[in-house]
Amino acid sequence: MPVEGDAENVAEHAERTTDPVEIVQRCAHRGITLVTAESLTAGSLAARIADVPGASAVLLGGVVAYCNEVKQNQLSVSPELLEEKGAVDPVVAASMAQGAAEHLGADLGIATTGVAGPAPHQGKDVGTVYLGLACRGEVAERLSLSLPEHAEPHSDDGTQGWLTGSLLLDLSPSTEDVDNMRAAIRQASVEGALKLIEDFLLTEPAGLPEAVE
Repeated sequence: MPVEGDAENVAEHAERTTDPVEIVQRCAHRGITLVTAESLTAGSLAARIADVPGASAVLLGGVVAYCNEVKQNQLSVSPELLEEKGAVDPVVAASMAQGAAEHLGADLGIATTGVAGPAPHQGKDVGTVYLGLACRGEVAERLSLSLPEHAEPHSDDGTQGWLTGSLLLDLSPSTEDVDNMRAAIRQASVEGALKLIEDFLLTEPAGLPEAVE
């Protein structure tokens, strides 16, 4: 189920309801390591997480994959997939997340790819953003984690050793000013990615320990 709305409103709502500190604490308490793979957000997601004191216990690093060559060479995204679907695609987003986690040795990967404007790209409208998530199967099984209901699963049976999925953000440009429009879409993408991580971590069953305050 896509998240739709004005980019600024989506960003504000996600920021109000998501706490990066709690994400870092929850990951640290469970021994989960995290990496990012970013296209349109160009490192802003990793920076947002790194703002949290103690994030180094969780955040291993990130890859800024602005061009397809980096997606292929550093994140192992299939060139055939990129040729067929383009860079702005749900399976590409999930592949980016998995590739980053595999290459950097993390338990959990989160990825962003989309169109910030000012013009459509590869047939995708401005404001089309896909968030990808990938978690090692053994970690998801050990902690009884599952994809949030609003995420689209791509390999949830554990046969490939990874639990992967994606989420579409269908963001309406909130202004005609190009710079502000791009900034709003990127901010909404960062906040949406944090919300996806938090929702994923909250799928654990009742009875598991809460994050340390």
